[in-house]
Parts: sequence; C-alpha cells; structure tokens
Amino acid sequence: MDQLASHPATATAVRFIEHLGSDRRRSPHTVRAYGTTAHSFIAFLGRHRGEAIGRFTLLSIQATDLRAYLAERRGGGLGAASAAREMSAVRAFLRFAANEEGEAPQLPRTRAPKRPRTLPRPASPDDAMALAEDAGEFASTPWIGTRDLAILLLLYGSGLRVSEALSLSARDLPLGQVLRVTGKRSKQRVVPLLPAVREAIEAYLKDCPWPIRGERPLFVGARGGPLNPDLVRRSVRAARARLGLPDSLTPHALRHSFATHLLARGADLRSLQELLGHASLSSTQIYTGVDAAHLLDVYRHAHPRA
Repeated sequence: MDQLASHPATATAVRFIEHLGSDRRRSPHTVRAYGTTAHSFIAFLGRHRGEAIGRFTLLSIQATDLRAYLAERRGGGLGAASAAREMSAVRAFLRFAANEEGEAPQLPRTRAPKRPRTLPRPASPDDAMALAEDAGEFASTPWIGTRDLAILLLLYGSGLRVSEALSLSARDLPLGQVLRVTGKRSKQRVVPLLPAVREAIEAYLKDCPWPIRGERPLFVGARGGPLNPDLVRRSVRAARARLGLPDSLTPHALRHSFATHLLARGADLRSLQELLGHASLSSTQIYTGVDAAHLLDVYRHAHPRA
C-alpha cells in the first residue's frame, strides 16, 4: 500500500506538479520540493488510513490527518522550519485538488510548528527563499504571486529597501546584470542582479495583466496603479505565520540578511556601504558582529545564492 502507483490520487499529484511548473511558473526547486511532499503525503495517507487514496479522499482531509503526518515527519528528524514549509506545500496541494473538483477548499486548521526562541538573527538563505516562495504561492491570483515572489527575491538578492524596489519603473527595463537604484536623499547606486532574481521579475512581467511601459511603476497593484508597500508587508506577515518564522523576519530584515551574509563571507565594509547605499560608513558598521578580516570580491563571491 505504500507504493505510490497503488494510489489513484498520485495522478492528481502529477497534475499539481505540472500546474506549479507551467501555470504558476514556480522555480524548479519549489516544483521539486512541493511535488515530493505531495507524493509523500499520499503515501502517508495510505499507511495512516489503510486504504488506497483516491482524488476524492483529498477533499475529506481532517486536522488529525495533518497532525499525524506532521508528527511522522518530525519524528523522522525534520526541523521546525522545514516542517512548516512542508505543511505549506500540503495545503497548496489540497487547495489544487479541491479546485480541480470545483469545490471550495476547506482546509483544516493546524498550527505551524513552533521554532525555539532565540536572539533575532538574519534569515538563513533557505528561510529567505521559503518566505518568498510561500508568499508567491498563497497570493490571491497567480500574477500577484509572481509579483510578490519577485519583490522579495529582489530585497534579499540585491539588498534593496521596499521603497527602492517599488520606485523602480518601466524605464529600468530591459533588465541586465546590474540595476540602478535611487535610495534615500535621491542617492543613486548600482547593485548586481542575480539571474534567479532577474528571471523572477521577467516571469512577473509576463504574467502581469497591465502593460509595464512609459512611466508606469515596475511593480503594480491589483488595479494597475502604484503598489502600496503595506501590501508587501502584509504578504510577508502571512507567509511568516504559515512557516512558523520569527516576527523579526520583515521585508527590511531581508536587506539586513543580504548585508550580513555578504559580510560573513568576506565582503569589506566599504564595498558593502556602496551596495546598501549608506551615506556613511558608521551606518554600515552595525553589521560588524561578523568578522570581515578577509576582503573578497563582494557579490559574486559572497552572496549565498550567487
């Protein structure tokens, strides 16, 4: 009964994977992780219920089923953050299954696993990516999902402030390897653009129902106007709660994580000052809790996702 092929619901999982890749244009990493979770959940249900799992079974999942699955995964050594992200994938799968049958998703309520209380720390690369991908997955519409994913990857991948990301316009297109940003006091700086970030922005531009040209902002709201930064913060709060991540993980914390990770990997303070757009070196020195004795090329050699 544990064989995936013995459960008819695996066909739904296959369509779910195709949906993530073609319709939602999620990253290959997300498609692989969510697909693995969908198959793992179906196999668990087969063991848990002692029966073959069909597609209609997915419409009758109870909170006890989710708690039992989570307990098994945690018992296998899965950490709190990874478990929370896996539950997010299960919910996305169940939502897809309900939509396929024309049913309104009735997802049972379960609490995200609690993470141990620690001193505030920068987000790990995995947590930063999980936050961005979860915010995109749970957006109200697919194109808003690709927009939110692109914005959050931009904050972490290039160290932008929310206001700086939202001040970008169609004039900044087409995208290249670097991006010119206008920061505080109208000070301009050039920041590198990771290929993954550029691809996320291009996917958003392809999905966006509003033409991005002329003076129009690069990132627009649901009605095509300027995007309210509070909507970005609200999206992050919701994703953070689903994943069980600390309240300190705000959009601005992604910029802080960008700086800390570069410094930890050898970036010098002067170069970091330029990347962050700080007016004085003293502003950059708040990140000196990590040793920066060895100077390296700042971005390509230092960013965890470069």
